[in-house]
Amino acid sequence: METRKTKKEIVKMLLKNNELDEQSEEELIDLLINQPIGIDIDKQEEAKMTKGDKIADKVSEIAGSWGFILGFTLFLIGWMVLNTFILKDNKSIDPHPFILLNLLLSCLAALQAPVIMMSQNRQAAKDSLRNQNDYRTDLKSELILEDLHNKMEEILKNQRKILKIIDEENEEETKK
Repeated sequence: METRKTKKEIVKMLLKNNELDEQSEEELIDLLINQPIGIDIDKQEEAKMTKGDKIADKVSEIAGSWGFILGFTLFLIGWMVLNTFILKDNKSIDPHPFILLNLLLSCLAALQAPVIMMSQNRQAAKDSLRNQNDYRTDLKSELILEDLHNKMEEILKNQRKILKIIDEENEEETKK
């Protein structure tokens, strides 16, 4: 009766001495081929996103768009035009050095920067998971290709043996 090793046993063998007997190697290849190791990082990360993460992503998405840049530029120009030309002299909310506007911009930058950093940190963690997933997938592919190469070598070796036997039989027939 054939005894198949569990994944745990095979991994322990790999960790101990990196030498597998032929049967264990075949079992490992079968495990690798039959079980997917790739994961959908986006779906996995989306499932564990908090409300704060979603807000940080949305703020980063909006603040990093051309629409925001153009809209904010128009707001700044409008503020300056309003306070310089339309509301002249004492009626002006924020006269020429635009101290209130500077305060608003500083507050916006102070709030926006950490939110964007949170989003970037999460994206970096996601990229790291993607890299690990790619490595596992590449390793699986490499092992499978090596196994296929070994099998092809075995087939070619057997084919050469068969051709040699056929050639020997043909030589014997021609001698008769």
